[in-house]
Amino acid sequence: MAQVKKPEIRSAILESAQRLFARQGYNSTTLAQIARDAGVSSANVYVYFRSKLAVLYAIYDPWMRARLVLLEHELAGIADPALRVRRLLQALWRDIPAEENGFVNNIMQAISGAGPEARYQPALLRWMEQRIGGMLLAALPVPRRRQLAAADLAHWLVMALDGYAIHHHLNPRAPVSEATLRIVAAMILGNKTTGARQKARAVA
Repeated sequence: MAQVKKPEIRSAILESAQRLFARQGYNSTTLAQIARDAGVSSANVYVYFRSKLAVLYAIYDPWMRARLVLLEHELAGIADPALRVRRLLQALWRDIPAEENGFVNNIMQAISGAGPEARYQPALLRWMEQRIGGMLLAALPVPRRRQLAAADLAHWLVMALDGYAIHHHLNPRAPVSEATLRIVAAMILGNKTTGARQKARAVA
């Protein structure tokens, strides 16, 4: 007879895992530690999740979706295209990589060490790229939006997010610079005067 799954036990496992992942990272956390912290047996964890990676996905997926929805609402209130694009980059490359003790880096640790049997789930990545791409295009003036519509900029932004998540883990005191955010935003917007302004400031 199949074992009855109890929502409160599943929640306890996920809460335990999130605490441990945030505190010590994915690689240093074991299923035995998660089970012990949740007050269940290791065998019981496998009733609810097939692997440690599955536990992480159950936490990370809703966490990232909620975070990007929140960002989308924030960006909708910014009218200036330059400020909007810059805020998008700041959130993706500085804020999110640092949140909850660098929680995003857990997915980097998990995926980099996962074998074929781990069953990597690309659904979240596709959703992220679609949502981020929509945020970016919505921030651009219509002519520039048409120019960039065919470019896979969302994939690039997500790959950079992954890189900055690792960077924050290694060097949390050196986040992406304001100059980088400003220059990349100007590039995306197609601001041809950025270089001229920078030269003028250098001469002055």
